[in-house]
Amino acid sequence: MTNTVSTMILFGSTGDLSQRMLLPSLYGLDADGLLADDLRIVCTSRSEYDTDGFRDFAEKALDRFVASDRLNDDAKAKFLNKLFYATVDITDPTQFGKLADLCGPVEKGIAIYLSTAPSLFEGAIAGLKQAGLAGPTSRLALEKPLGQDLASSDHINDAVLKVFSEKQVYRIDHYLGKETVQNLLTLRFGNALFEPLWNSKGIDHVQISVAETVGLEGRIGYFDGSGSLRDMVQSHILQLVALVAMEPPAHMEANAVRDEKVKVFRALRPINNDTVFTHTVTGQYGAGVSGGKEVAGYIDELGQPSDTETFVAIKAHVDNWRWQGAPFYIRTGKRLPARRSEIVVQFKPVPHSIFSSSGGILQPNKLRIVLQPDETIQISMMVKEPGLDRNGAHMREVWLDLSLTDVFKDRKRRIAYERLMLDLIEGDATLFVRRDEVEAQWVWIDGIREGWKANSMKPKTYVSGTWGPSTAIALAERDGVTWYD
Repeated sequence: MTNTVSTMILFGSTGDLSQRMLLPSLYGLDADGLLADDLRIVCTSRSEYDTDGFRDFAEKALDRFVASDRLNDDAKAKFLNKLFYATVDITDPTQFGKLADLCGPVEKGIAIYLSTAPSLFEGAIAGLKQAGLAGPTSRLALEKPLGQDLASSDHINDAVLKVFSEKQVYRIDHYLGKETVQNLLTLRFGNALFEPLWNSKGIDHVQISVAETVGLEGRIGYFDGSGSLRDMVQSHILQLVALVAMEPPAHMEANAVRDEKVKVFRALRPINNDTVFTHTVTGQYGAGVSGGKEVAGYIDELGQPSDTETFVAIKAHVDNWRWQGAPFYIRTGKRLPARRSEIVVQFKPVPHSIFSSSGGILQPNKLRIVLQPDETIQISMMVKEPGLDRNGAHMREVWLDLSLTDVFKDRKRRIAYERLMLDLIEGDATLFVRRDEVEAQWVWIDGIREGWKANSMKPKTYVSGTWGPSTAIALAERDGVTWYD
């Protein structure tokens, strides 16, 4: 049951995220008839445009960032007519009356998307309240980062919740909009095959890798004040951990799903001053070769000395009955050899091999879930090679490969923001993050950062185009585990 709003306000509408993701996502939804004909999308930023000028700006963004086979002149004209624009200084609450005038009556609901720096959230909320746009029919979507630690996150959330109730707040983690991430729930809870083995009795360990080939790429100001632990682990990777580790929710409903996720975050074993050396590795990329080209190191790109980490590897534990004894190895970094996000579930070997005299080495099964660049689910199996087996069966590990792109080639592939924008407009909060999730995530992350500080841990330099510092390999190999590269 959805509760579709009649109006949307898009703050930061001239920014990079809006041009690359938000406007193309809204266009895609509208082109497929998923947005109401009378939906008004009120766009705003400090840039000086009138509505016609902004529609020209938005059209250029669509032409640049929407695939040509999805562009249609009639659909584009129809979408652009939904857009209205007002120039607003978000720090001046008196200017928000322009938005209220463009929105008109809001009794049918209004979705507000804050694609701005978190430092502007309080000003925006004050202006929305003063203009009468923060009533009970309003929804507020917040883009990350939601703070730099628990204290700053609480400050933001406290300011938001003075005006909006928790059920009105939609905190965005765009990874949750990815098709394969959502498929995790179906894979786990829609197939009887996995559940009996989905615990530490059947699973040896889990690996989660989010690798990037890019460096700073224009994010100098934000990234150097954040680092990989806060930028990637606190949000995207911990959400993946939760979806892998959570218990089955009673229903596929927003609070039921989020209740189970927050239990996982609260069960994460703290990494403290004593264990931070043995359970974490940090790195910072130096000069090297990426994509066949020589690239500069992080400090040279930044133009000044910095101890910000561009790589993190962590051995994590979820301390509950299901996962006791099955660690989660997680890593993320920039300037790595490949752009890839994936989850590898390493099952335990068979309890006894009857093939000791046969050729080939019996390998434990693996489940590999690739989130990007190609959405794929693979399962490794041991099979016998064809032959007469005069000297015993020769075995080989082969992969059962389910490429979602191939299987569903007749279905349109959507970017993550399309799903999230539609859910916001229709009022489905399942794929958005609740405050207690954010708090539990920050508690764990803050403990790691405190351990780094207490032990004066500095990131180790690694060569661009490699898989991070050698100590990251040792982190896993001490347990007899090899990273899946």
